[in-house]
Amino acid sequence: MDITELTVHELQEKLKNKELTITQITKAYTDRIAEKEKDVEAFVTVLSEDANSKAKEIEEKVNSGEITGEFAGIPIGIKDNMCTKGVKTTCSSRMLENFIAPYDATVVEKLNNENMINLGKLNMDEFAMGGSTEYSYFKKTKNPWNLNKVPGGSSGGSAAAVAANLVPWALGSDTGGSIRQPSSFCGVVGLKPTYGLVSRYGLVAFASSLDQIGPITKDVYDSAMLLNLIAGHDEKDTTSSNIEKKDYTKCLKNDVKGLKIGVPKEFFAEGINEEVKKSLETAIEKYKEMGAVVEECSLDIAKYSLATYYIIACAEASSNLGRFDGIRYGYRAKDFKNLRDLYKKSRSEGFGKEVKRRIILGTYVLSSGYYDAYYKKAQQVRTLVMNEFNKAFEKYDVILTPTSPTVAFDIGSKSDNPLEMYLADICTVSVNIAGLPGISVPCGVDSQGMPIGMQLIGNKFQEETILNAAYTYEQATKFREKYKPEI
Repeated sequence: MDITELTVHELQEKLKNKELTITQITKAYTDRIAEKEKDVEAFVTVLSEDANSKAKEIEEKVNSGEITGEFAGIPIGIKDNMCTKGVKTTCSSRMLENFIAPYDATVVEKLNNENMINLGKLNMDEFAMGGSTEYSYFKKTKNPWNLNKVPGGSSGGSAAAVAANLVPWALGSDTGGSIRQPSSFCGVVGLKPTYGLVSRYGLVAFASSLDQIGPITKDVYDSAMLLNLIAGHDEKDTTSSNIEKKDYTKCLKNDVKGLKIGVPKEFFAEGINEEVKKSLETAIEKYKEMGAVVEECSLDIAKYSLATYYIIACAEASSNLGRFDGIRYGYRAKDFKNLRDLYKKSRSEGFGKEVKRRIILGTYVLSSGYYDAYYKKAQQVRTLVMNEFNKAFEKYDVILTPTSPTVAFDIGSKSDNPLEMYLADICTVSVNIAGLPGISVPCGVDSQGMPIGMQLIGNKFQEETILNAAYTYEQATKFREKYKPEI
């Protein structure tokens, strides 16, 4: 039995039946990291030594009855834009290369309260800006299904680590598809919760009105369990919603009879790879077979969503990244003549090209001559996007689309063409603009053996609906039993 291939709920079962111990599980993962991390390069900071000593400590406390709880001693990986007290939080940027957070993000605090074990901080596109994890200052993460391909981004390190069995599950963040798209590319399950369901306190901000933390897991049941742990109101986050606490595992009924699924034709139009389209059509037939009511519909927002997203995201990024000035914390240039020169050199040397590109774009759309023409207009279109979704959800429970128009592409093939990279977000950004929940679940592989993802979108705070729809499909198709990454 390979411990690292097990899902978290399988690990819990084996712990309960005393077939495995916490130290055995943690050691299996740290050994796997020692063996495979050099190939995948999913981590910025590996915490193997800390993890093994914490595992011993937790195991003793569990055995003595001092600690109880079903997640005690379960390992996890955390995307490197969530603050972890005493451990580097770099956002994969030179700007924060040596930054050690003085506090834990709320989600990290929640994991610590469960006595979970942090295996390390996972690589990402710098400040979460990118769709391939090629814009990291430190390294380029590889896709475990084919090491010449990108793992997607910006949570590419998280998705690759789960796919390569370097961690049993991980936290990612999603601003325009950054959990769902890498999950699609790496053949794992990625959930972007409703905006406000999970606290953003301690998440280094990219675009505050779009960012959302969520789980990346091996299967849907694990996704529901991790959402249980991280969801909930947080008074430290003013955008956090105060809704009733739910147990998301209870909604996994393995039944979609009568579920109304809308399939927007615009998401299957030009630009969607034929093999992706075919795989989605097969998935749609499977839903019909299982008793769901599936209809083609129109959601005429795709062509506006991308432009709207990049205007809002870059505007907010330009504002949020203003704090990195070489004065308070982060990278500071060594030689400078005056204060202005210090700002200029610190930011020029500390930020990578994609971050600079988005800051410039964001500053432009917020400037006095262009604010009304771009930023204000984008916010108006955002309202239209929300209204379109509201209208669709009057008729349907779930909206089904591809997660990405293509499978994972070759490393280096798009990194010098930002527009092509931006177009890859076409299927995911509207979900963030409208603040909705979306899940990506694997629905097959292409002729080269690369995974294809299906996206299920729900109405606000209707995570149960999309989790059950994803779970029922997963149980019927058994993707993990049929396909495995090459690594």
